[in-house]
Amino acid sequence: MVTPWLVPLVLAGVALAALAGWFLRRPPARQAVTWVANSEYLRGLVSYRRRLRVLRGGLALAAVATAVTTLATASLAARPVDRDVRSEVLATRDIVLCLDVSGSMIEMDTEIVRKFSALVDSFQGERIALSVWNNTTRTVFPLTDDYTLVKNELDDAAVALNFDLDAWVYDQEALDRLETFLAGTVSLDNDSSSLVGDGLASCALGFDEQDTARSRSIILATDNLVLGTPIYTLPEAGALAAEKGITVHGMYASLGGAGAADAKAEMAQVIQAGGGLFFEADDPAAVDGIIEDIAAHQAVDLDANPEMVVTDRPDRWLGWLVAGLAVLLLVAWKVRA
Repeated sequence: MVTPWLVPLVLAGVALAALAGWFLRRPPARQAVTWVANSEYLRGLVSYRRRLRVLRGGLALAAVATAVTTLATASLAARPVDRDVRSEVLATRDIVLCLDVSGSMIEMDTEIVRKFSALVDSFQGERIALSVWNNTTRTVFPLTDDYTLVKNELDDAAVALNFDLDAWVYDQEALDRLETFLAGTVSLDNDSSSLVGDGLASCALGFDEQDTARSRSIILATDNLVLGTPIYTLPEAGALAAEKGITVHGMYASLGGAGAADAKAEMAQVIQAGGGLFFEADDPAAVDGIIEDIAAHQAVDLDANPEMVVTDRPDRWLGWLVAGLAVLLLVAWKVRA
Protein backbone atom coordinates (compact mmCIF):
# COMPACT_ATOMS: atom_id res chain seq x y z
CA MET A 1 0.00 0.00 0.00
CA VAL A 2 1.17 3.52 -0.76
CA THR A 3 -0.22 5.05 2.45
CA PRO A 4 -0.76 2.14 4.86
CA TRP A 5 -1.13 4.53 7.80
CA LEU A 6 -4.55 5.48 6.41
CA VAL A 7 -5.98 2.07 7.33
CA PRO A 8 -5.76 2.44 11.14
CA LEU A 9 -6.67 6.13 10.79
CA VAL A 10 -9.91 5.40 8.92
CA LEU A 11 -10.79 2.50 11.23
CA ALA A 12 -10.19 4.70 14.28
CA GLY A 13 -12.33 7.47 12.77
CA VAL A 14 -15.24 5.10 12.13
CA ALA A 15 -14.95 3.65 15.64
CA LEU A 16 -14.97 7.13 17.21
CA ALA A 17 -17.96 8.14 15.11
CA ALA A 18 -19.83 5.02 16.24
CA LEU A 19 -19.04 5.72 19.91
CA ALA A 20 -20.08 9.35 19.56
CA GLY A 21 -23.34 8.31 17.97
CA TRP A 22 -24.00 5.87 20.79
CA PHE A 23 -23.38 8.33 23.63
CA LEU A 24 -24.99 11.35 21.97
CA ARG A 25 -28.12 9.62 20.78
CA ARG A 26 -31.39 11.23 21.79
CA PRO A 27 -33.63 9.35 24.21
CA PRO A 28 -36.85 8.18 22.62
CA ALA A 29 -39.81 10.53 23.05
CA ARG A 30 -42.14 9.53 25.82
CA GLN A 31 -45.37 8.07 24.49
CA ALA A 32 -48.48 6.96 26.23
CA VAL A 33 -48.31 3.27 27.02
CA THR A 34 -51.39 1.12 26.60
CA TRP A 35 -51.30 -2.08 28.57
CA VAL A 36 -53.06 -5.10 27.09
CA ALA A 37 -54.17 -7.82 29.47
CA ASN A 38 -53.33 -11.49 28.90
CA SER A 39 -50.81 -10.76 26.05
CA GLU A 40 -47.79 -12.52 27.56
CA TYR A 41 -48.48 -15.59 25.44
CA LEU A 42 -47.45 -13.61 22.33
CA ARG A 43 -43.77 -14.07 23.23
CA GLY A 44 -44.22 -17.83 22.93
CA LEU A 45 -45.65 -17.77 19.43
CA VAL A 46 -43.54 -19.43 16.72
CA SER A 47 -44.00 -16.47 14.37
CA TYR A 48 -42.85 -14.02 17.08
CA ARG A 49 -39.72 -16.04 17.87
CA ARG A 50 -38.95 -16.40 14.16
CA ARG A 51 -39.18 -12.65 13.59
CA LEU A 52 -37.03 -12.03 16.65
CA ARG A 53 -34.35 -14.43 15.30
CA VAL A 54 -34.46 -12.66 11.92
CA LEU A 55 -33.99 -9.31 13.64
CA ARG A 56 -31.08 -10.44 15.81
CA GLY A 57 -29.42 -12.34 12.97
CA GLY A 58 -29.85 -9.39 10.67
CA LEU A 59 -28.27 -7.02 13.15
CA ALA A 60 -25.30 -9.37 13.64
CA LEU A 61 -24.86 -9.78 9.89
CA ALA A 62 -25.13 -6.02 9.45
CA ALA A 63 -22.37 -5.53 12.02
CA VAL A 64 -20.07 -7.95 10.14
CA ALA A 65 -20.91 -6.33 6.79
CA THR A 66 -20.20 -2.90 8.26
CA ALA A 67 -16.81 -4.06 9.52
CA VAL A 68 -15.93 -5.57 6.11
CA THR A 69 -17.08 -2.44 4.29
CA THR A 70 -15.09 -0.22 6.64
CA LEU A 71 -11.92 -2.28 6.25
CA ALA A 72 -12.30 -2.39 2.45
CA THR A 73 -12.86 1.38 2.33
CA ALA A 74 -9.81 2.00 4.50
CA SER A 75 -7.67 -0.30 2.37
CA LEU A 76 -8.80 1.35 -0.87
CA ALA A 77 -8.05 4.76 0.63
CA ALA A 78 -4.52 3.49 1.40
CA ARG A 79 -4.11 2.64 -2.32
CA PRO A 80 -3.11 -1.05 -2.60
CA VAL A 81 -0.34 -1.60 -5.16
CA ASP A 82 2.12 -4.18 -6.46
CA ARG A 83 5.77 -3.17 -6.53
CA ASP A 84 8.08 -4.89 -9.01
CA VAL A 85 11.74 -4.22 -9.69
CA ARG A 86 12.16 -4.43 -13.43
CA SER A 87 14.68 -3.50 -16.03
CA GLU A 88 14.00 -3.37 -19.72
CA VAL A 89 17.61 -4.35 -20.34
CA LEU A 90 17.17 -7.62 -18.44
CA ALA A 91 14.55 -8.61 -21.01
CA THR A 92 17.45 -9.07 -23.44
CA ARG A 93 18.60 -12.22 -21.60
CA ASP A 94 18.31 -15.58 -23.37
CA ILE A 95 18.57 -18.90 -21.52
CA VAL A 96 18.64 -22.37 -23.08
CA LEU A 97 17.93 -25.36 -20.86
CA CYS A 98 20.09 -28.18 -22.21
CA LEU A 99 18.96 -31.59 -20.90
CA ASP A 100 20.62 -34.99 -21.32
CA VAL A 101 17.86 -37.59 -21.85
CA SER A 102 20.06 -40.67 -22.32
CA GLY A 103 19.16 -43.88 -20.49
CA SER A 104 21.45 -43.18 -17.56
CA MET A 105 19.72 -39.84 -16.97
CA ILE A 106 16.01 -40.73 -17.28
CA GLU A 107 15.73 -41.59 -13.59
CA MET A 108 16.94 -38.11 -12.58
CA ASP A 109 15.49 -36.01 -15.39
CA THR A 110 12.06 -35.46 -13.83
CA GLU A 111 13.53 -33.70 -10.80
CA ILE A 112 15.86 -31.66 -13.01
CA VAL A 113 12.94 -30.52 -15.17
CA ARG A 114 11.09 -29.48 -12.02
CA LYS A 115 14.14 -27.41 -11.07
CA PHE A 116 14.01 -25.86 -14.52
CA SER A 117 10.36 -25.01 -13.87
CA ALA A 118 11.36 -23.35 -10.59
CA LEU A 119 13.78 -21.17 -12.56
CA VAL A 120 10.95 -19.85 -14.70
CA ASP A 121 9.14 -18.40 -11.67
CA SER A 122 12.02 -15.94 -11.26
CA PHE A 123 12.01 -14.65 -14.84
CA GLN A 124 10.66 -11.27 -15.94
CA GLY A 125 10.91 -10.86 -19.69
CA GLU A 126 13.79 -13.26 -20.34
CA ARG A 127 13.45 -15.70 -23.22
CA ILE A 128 13.89 -19.38 -22.47
CA ALA A 129 14.25 -22.52 -24.60
CA LEU A 130 14.46 -26.25 -23.91
CA SER A 131 16.64 -28.65 -25.89
CA VAL A 132 16.91 -32.36 -25.09
CA TRP A 133 19.54 -34.68 -26.50
CA ASN A 134 21.03 -38.14 -26.47
CA ASN A 135 23.11 -38.76 -29.58
CA THR A 136 21.04 -36.21 -31.52
CA THR A 137 19.24 -33.09 -30.34
CA ARG A 138 15.59 -32.08 -30.35
CA THR A 139 14.31 -28.58 -29.55
CA VAL A 140 11.23 -28.97 -27.37
CA PHE A 141 10.46 -25.25 -27.67
CA PRO A 142 12.61 -22.40 -29.04
CA LEU A 143 13.47 -19.18 -27.24
CA THR A 144 10.25 -17.59 -26.01
CA ASP A 145 8.93 -15.38 -23.22
CA ASP A 146 5.53 -17.11 -23.25
CA TYR A 147 5.85 -18.48 -19.72
CA THR A 148 2.48 -20.22 -19.83
CA LEU A 149 3.72 -22.31 -22.74
CA VAL A 150 7.05 -22.87 -21.00
CA LYS A 151 5.45 -24.07 -17.76
CA ASN A 152 3.07 -26.37 -19.65
CA GLU A 153 5.89 -27.88 -21.69
CA LEU A 154 8.06 -28.41 -18.61
CA ASP A 155 5.18 -30.01 -16.73
CA ASP A 156 4.53 -32.34 -19.66
CA ALA A 157 8.24 -33.17 -19.80
CA ALA A 158 8.33 -33.97 -16.07
CA VAL A 159 5.40 -36.37 -16.48
CA ALA A 160 6.87 -38.04 -19.57
CA LEU A 161 10.31 -38.52 -17.99
CA ASN A 162 8.89 -39.95 -14.76
CA PHE A 163 9.47 -43.52 -15.93
CA ASP A 164 11.32 -46.43 -14.34
CA LEU A 165 13.40 -48.12 -17.03
CA ASP A 166 14.31 -50.94 -14.63
CA ALA A 167 10.71 -51.95 -13.92
CA TRP A 168 9.71 -55.52 -14.82
CA VAL A 169 6.30 -54.38 -16.07
CA TYR A 170 5.79 -51.17 -18.06
CA ASP A 171 2.68 -49.03 -18.14
CA GLN A 172 2.01 -48.78 -21.87
CA GLU A 173 0.56 -45.28 -21.70
CA ALA A 174 3.58 -44.02 -19.74
CA LEU A 175 5.94 -45.75 -22.17
CA ASP A 176 4.17 -44.11 -25.12
CA ARG A 177 4.55 -40.68 -23.48
CA LEU A 178 8.25 -41.27 -22.90
CA GLU A 179 8.88 -42.47 -26.47
CA THR A 180 6.98 -39.48 -27.87
CA PHE A 181 9.05 -37.08 -25.78
CA LEU A 182 12.35 -38.75 -26.71
CA ALA A 183 11.55 -38.82 -30.42
CA GLY A 184 14.34 -37.10 -32.35
CA THR A 185 17.01 -37.60 -29.69
CA VAL A 186 18.28 -40.96 -30.92
CA SER A 187 19.70 -41.64 -34.38
CA LEU A 188 20.06 -45.00 -36.13
CA ASP A 189 23.56 -45.27 -34.66
CA ASN A 190 22.93 -47.53 -31.69
CA ASP A 191 26.63 -47.56 -30.74
CA SER A 192 26.59 -44.05 -29.29
CA SER A 193 24.75 -42.40 -26.41
CA SER A 194 24.89 -39.26 -24.31
CA LEU A 195 27.12 -37.31 -26.69
CA VAL A 196 27.55 -34.44 -24.25
CA GLY A 197 29.78 -32.26 -26.43
CA ASP A 198 27.41 -32.50 -29.38
CA GLY A 199 24.45 -31.76 -27.12
CA LEU A 200 26.09 -28.66 -25.69
CA ALA A 201 27.22 -27.50 -29.13
CA SER A 202 23.68 -27.86 -30.48
CA CYS A 203 22.35 -25.81 -27.56
CA ALA A 204 25.00 -23.14 -28.21
CA LEU A 205 23.78 -22.93 -31.81
CA GLY A 206 20.17 -22.49 -30.65
CA PHE A 207 20.48 -18.75 -30.01
CA ASP A 208 19.05 -16.35 -32.58
CA GLU A 209 19.54 -12.60 -33.08
CA GLN A 210 23.31 -13.02 -33.21
CA ASP A 211 23.79 -9.39 -34.23
CA THR A 212 21.94 -8.12 -31.15
CA ALA A 213 23.63 -7.34 -27.84
CA ARG A 214 21.95 -9.95 -25.65
CA SER A 215 23.03 -11.91 -22.60
CA ARG A 216 23.15 -15.63 -23.40
CA SER A 217 23.30 -18.54 -20.94
CA ILE A 218 23.04 -22.32 -21.10
CA ILE A 219 22.05 -24.49 -18.16
CA LEU A 220 23.53 -27.91 -18.93
CA ALA A 221 22.23 -30.96 -17.04
CA THR A 222 24.07 -34.24 -17.65
CA ASP A 223 26.07 -37.05 -16.05
CA ASN A 224 28.80 -36.54 -18.70
CA LEU A 225 29.06 -40.29 -19.35
CA VAL A 226 29.77 -40.50 -23.07
CA LEU A 227 29.35 -43.62 -25.19
CA GLY A 228 30.68 -43.36 -28.73
CA THR A 229 32.62 -40.73 -30.65
CA PRO A 230 31.08 -37.24 -30.68
CA ILE A 231 31.80 -34.52 -33.21
CA TYR A 232 32.56 -32.14 -30.34
CA THR A 233 34.19 -33.12 -27.10
CA LEU A 234 32.88 -31.34 -24.00
CA PRO A 235 35.92 -29.00 -23.84
CA GLU A 236 35.52 -28.17 -27.53
CA ALA A 237 31.81 -27.46 -27.07
CA GLY A 238 32.64 -25.30 -24.05
CA ALA A 239 35.12 -23.34 -26.17
CA LEU A 240 32.48 -22.92 -28.89
CA ALA A 241 30.04 -21.49 -26.33
CA ALA A 242 32.69 -19.14 -24.95
CA GLU A 243 33.54 -17.98 -28.48
CA LYS A 244 29.89 -17.03 -28.96
CA GLY A 245 29.79 -15.17 -25.66
CA ILE A 246 27.60 -17.78 -23.96
CA THR A 247 27.97 -18.60 -20.26
CA VAL A 248 27.41 -22.29 -19.48
CA HIS A 249 26.17 -23.31 -16.02
CA GLY A 250 26.32 -26.97 -15.05
CA MET A 251 23.97 -29.21 -13.09
CA TYR A 252 25.77 -32.53 -12.67
CA ALA A 253 23.56 -35.57 -12.11
CA SER A 254 24.86 -39.09 -11.64
CA LEU A 255 23.97 -42.31 -9.85
CA GLY A 256 27.68 -43.09 -9.52
CA GLY A 257 29.45 -46.05 -11.09
CA ALA A 258 32.53 -46.47 -13.23
CA GLY A 259 33.95 -43.25 -14.63
CA ALA A 260 31.63 -41.00 -12.64
CA ALA A 261 34.40 -39.24 -10.72
CA ASP A 262 36.39 -38.43 -13.87
CA ALA A 263 33.24 -37.33 -15.70
CA LYS A 264 32.31 -34.98 -12.87
CA ALA A 265 35.82 -33.52 -12.66
CA GLU A 266 35.93 -32.85 -16.43
CA MET A 267 32.51 -31.21 -16.44
CA ALA A 268 33.37 -29.02 -13.45
CA GLN A 269 36.63 -27.91 -15.09
CA VAL A 270 34.94 -26.98 -18.39
CA ILE A 271 32.05 -25.14 -16.73
CA GLN A 272 34.17 -23.17 -14.31
CA ALA A 273 36.80 -22.34 -16.93
CA GLY A 274 34.06 -20.64 -18.94
CA GLY A 275 32.94 -18.57 -15.96
CA GLY A 276 29.86 -20.65 -15.20
CA LEU A 277 28.61 -22.14 -11.96
CA PHE A 278 28.81 -25.88 -11.28
CA PHE A 279 26.36 -27.66 -8.98
CA GLU A 280 25.23 -31.14 -8.13
CA ALA A 281 21.71 -31.49 -9.52
CA ASP A 282 20.34 -32.42 -6.08
CA ASP A 283 21.99 -29.40 -4.44
CA PRO A 284 19.16 -27.20 -3.06
CA ALA A 285 21.30 -24.12 -3.74
CA ALA A 286 21.62 -24.91 -7.45
CA VAL A 287 18.53 -23.06 -8.64
CA ASP A 288 19.09 -20.02 -6.41
CA GLY A 289 22.79 -19.90 -7.30
CA ILE A 290 22.24 -19.95 -11.04
CA ILE A 291 19.42 -17.40 -10.89
CA GLU A 292 21.50 -15.11 -8.69
CA ASP A 293 24.39 -15.26 -11.14
CA ILE A 294 22.18 -14.62 -14.15
CA ALA A 295 20.35 -11.77 -12.43
CA ALA A 296 23.36 -10.11 -10.79
CA HIS A 297 26.48 -10.62 -12.90
CA GLN A 298 24.78 -10.32 -16.24
CA ALA A 299 22.82 -7.28 -15.08
CA VAL A 300 26.15 -5.59 -14.38
CA ASP A 301 27.54 -6.69 -17.74
CA LEU A 302 24.51 -5.19 -19.48
CA ASP A 303 24.66 -1.98 -17.40
CA ALA A 304 21.09 -2.58 -16.29
CA ASN A 305 19.42 0.00 -14.05
CA PRO A 306 16.44 -1.64 -12.32
CA GLU A 307 13.36 0.52 -11.86
CA MET A 308 10.54 0.24 -9.36
CA VAL A 309 7.25 -0.31 -11.19
CA VAL A 310 4.14 0.45 -9.11
CA THR A 311 0.83 -1.06 -10.28
CA ASP A 312 -2.44 -0.07 -8.62
CA ARG A 313 -4.44 -3.08 -7.42
CA PRO A 314 -7.86 -1.80 -6.24
CA ASP A 315 -9.37 -5.11 -7.39
CA ARG A 316 -8.12 -6.75 -4.20
CA TRP A 317 -10.56 -4.78 -2.03
CA LEU A 318 -13.22 -3.48 -4.42
CA GLY A 319 -15.04 -6.82 -4.41
CA TRP A 320 -15.16 -6.86 -0.61
CA LEU A 321 -16.53 -3.31 -0.58
CA VAL A 322 -19.28 -4.15 -3.07
CA ALA A 323 -20.14 -7.37 -1.22
CA GLY A 324 -20.30 -5.57 2.16
CA LEU A 325 -22.57 -2.84 0.82
CA ALA A 326 -24.79 -5.41 -0.89
CA VAL A 327 -25.20 -7.35 2.37
CA LEU A 328 -26.00 -4.15 4.29
CA LEU A 329 -28.73 -3.20 1.79
CA LEU A 330 -30.13 -6.72 1.81
CA VAL A 331 -30.23 -6.85 5.61
CA ALA A 332 -31.85 -3.39 5.85
CA TRP A 333 -34.54 -4.44 3.38
CA LYS A 334 -35.16 -7.77 5.10
CA VAL A 335 -35.30 -6.35 8.65
CA ARG A 336 -37.52 -3.49 7.55
CA ALA A 337 -39.84 -5.93 5.79
